[in-house]
Parts: sequence; structure tokens; C-alpha cells
Amino acid sequence: MTFSVVARDPATGELGIAVSSCILAVGRAVPSARPGIGVVAVQARSRRGLGQSLMAGLADGADPADLVRAAAHAAEDVDRQIAVLDPTGRVAADTGRGSFPVSGHLVGDQMSVQGNMLASPEVLPAMAQAYTAARGDLPDRLLAALTAGQDAGGDVRGRQSAALLVVSGTPASEEDDGVRMDLRVDDSGDPVAQLRMLRNLQRAYDERDYETLALFAPEGARDLYAALAASQRGDRDAARAALEALRARPGWAAWLAAMAGDTRLAGVSRLLE
Repeated sequence: MTFSVVARDPATGELGIAVSSCILAVGRAVPSARPGIGVVAVQARSRRGLGQSLMAGLADGADPADLVRAAAHAAEDVDRQIAVLDPTGRVAADTGRGSFPVSGHLVGDQMSVQGNMLASPEVLPAMAQAYTAARGDLPDRLLAALTAGQDAGGDVRGRQSAALLVVSGTPASEEDDGVRMDLRVDDSGDPVAQLRMLRNLQRAYDERDYETLALFAPEGARDLYAALAASQRGDRDAARAALEALRARPGWAAWLAAMAGDTRLAGVSRLLE
């Protein structure tokens, strides 16, 4: 019913998982990740508490191979499919004999792909190859693998949901919760494509790409980002027009006044002086 990829980025130590399925809100059911602890994928007919048990084992310092081996011998987990990744990059996976065909897993260097009820045997090799060949940050490489899996057929029943979860390789602290990305598409006709769009939107927010946000941010905020984009490129007329449109929206004039000291808006103000 599901295909997923778990991986560690050796350059940053970040840990992540991307998953898609023809079930509602797969991000609620399959992926688990804790900063500095590890990542777990629990698929097929796995019991709901198995993910927490595996994560607790990782927190206690257990080897992923030992955790997977124990689950494989548990009678109640005969129908499960799991993958376990720790902060050092050790990874193990297993597909229970009761999992839905076509099913299986492929384990590589600090990564694993797994799936069941797949449209073809080509889904997992395509995912592994795409992940290995991809460039960019860990979220982008995970999405490349997920996209390749979908292009190879994905879930034989169709498409409904997808999720992307990336955490730091070090434990959370009071200053940093360790969550680098947590995006979900719960119900869509093309969830992997929707997830890629959300990733690009998140990138725009992180990098202050105001030109992109002026097009794709929520409608009520687009004039704000248009003003900031115009300020970045020194376009006084466009900045003035965007601010005038923003002030005309109910409630935004008071918000602008309250944000007078914000450094980004100060740039717009200097441009209009």
C-alpha cells in the first residue's frame, strides 16, 4: 500500500523519510523521526504501536539490525514492513512474508527504500537509483526518490497522500527542536507533485525568495511579498503600488504600523523616501 525512503545525509548528519501511499494521511501512519535518535518507517499491516517500540529501541542505543531482527521473529508482526535508521547511518529493513505483493526493500549506504502493493518490481530500484544520483539537500534527494517511485508506478491502487520529514542528527534542545522539515499532503490526486510544490514553497520562505512568495503565498499576503520583492530589486513604483494594495486590505494597515521597526519593511520604507 505504500512506498518510502529513509536516509541520512553524511555531510550534515540530518535524517529523513519521504513516503507516499493510497491511504488518507500517510504522514500520520508510517513515518517517525526524532532528532539525534533516528528514523523509522512502519508499513503494510504493521500494528500501530510498532513504530514507537522501534524508536524506543533506538533511543536506548540498539542497533537497527537487532531491532529489525526482533520484529521479524515476533508472531504478531508477521505482516509488517519496516525500516530503521540510526544517527550514525546504520540502517536495516525487513518485509514480512504476509506483506502485500509486489513488495520488498533495498538497503544501500545510509539509506533504504521499501514498498508493498507496488505497481511493478521497478519501483524500488528506480527509487534507490534516483536517490543515489540526486544532488542537493537531503529533502531534495528524498523527494527525487519518491518521484522516481511514483513515475515507476507507485502504489498499485493509485495516489492519495505523501509526507516528508527531516530532523537533525543531534538531539533537540531548548533553542532548537531539531525538526528541519515536516510537510504533509493528506488527500490529493497527485500527492508527490503537491509535496514537491510545498518543498519549493518552504525553500522560498527559508531563503526569503520574495519573488516566488509574491506568486504562491496565500492571497492575502502576496502584496506584502510583492513589496519586499520590489524593494530587493529597487523598483520604487512597484513597491508603492504593492503597499497601497496591502493597506487597502482589512486589518493590514494596522499590521504595517505595528511592524514599522521590522528590518525588511524598513528597506521598503527607505526605497519610498
